Amino acid sequence: MAARGVVLSKRLQMLADMVEVGDRVADVGCDHGFLSIYLVQKGISPRVIAMDVRKGPLGAAKEHITSGGLEAYIDTRLSDGVKQLEKGEADTVVCAGMGGALIQRILREGMEKVRNMTLILQPQSELKEFRSFLRRENFRILEENAVYEDGKYYFAIKAVVSEYIDSQQNRGRYQQENECLNQDCDIFDEYGEKLLEQRHPILKQYLEFRRNVVEQLVINLTEHVGGRGSDETNASRMEERLRQVKDELKGIDEALKWYR
Repeated sequence: MAARGVVLSKRLQMLADMVEVGDRVADVGCDHGFLSIYLVQKGISPRVIAMDVRKGPLGAAKEHITSGGLEAYIDTRLSDGVKQLEKGEADTVVCAGMGGALIQRILREGMEKVRNMTLILQPQSELKEFRSFLRRENFRILEENAVYEDGKYYFAIKAVVSEYIDSQQNRGRYQQENECLNQDCDIFDEYGEKLLEQRHPILKQYLEFRRNVVEQLVINLTEHVGGRGSDETNASRMEERLRQVKDELKGIDEALKWYR
């Protein structure tokens, strides 16, 4: 009976809220299938393909789907990324709960399948590198959101390939711009242009939290740089780390200016 009346975590609810009503969804890395089930139960998606590379979670997802009587609406597939997704089967891909580098690989390998789809992405790490990847690969970020849950910060990105937006039939659907001025690219990649533009309160909370952590790092590293007993190689590493931490602190302060 686990599938009945599914209540999502904040992290998953954030993703569900990004799905457009009526879109068919490929839920990549579906885990136990709760997002897939919710999308169907709430009438958001008429059909969902729940996909995972692991047999255990996929089996659990299938049990939950069956217990809710949703087999006609949700298909389960053992798949590495979108390899088992056929082109044109879905309108939206949700890819969440994994590292940014892994999601990059999934998108690169499945580009021919996902290039005409809406992408809802939740990288758990390497956010700066991930946003930079999206920009370099001609994706346009349409929307970003953030939540704080169980002591962790989660960030979600909704994006499409730019040429998809610019096609005649979709021109009216997506018209937001995601251009990045050269001097702002670094801070936008680090913290999210859309989050900064909307002065997102969770991002501000994260920035203030991170600033306290980094300030303490600067103090600790400054005390050790040039200290006695440090060999030249170790001292050089400490100086480089101090430089990196100071750069991060500078970037945080630049981001916080958006909230003034």
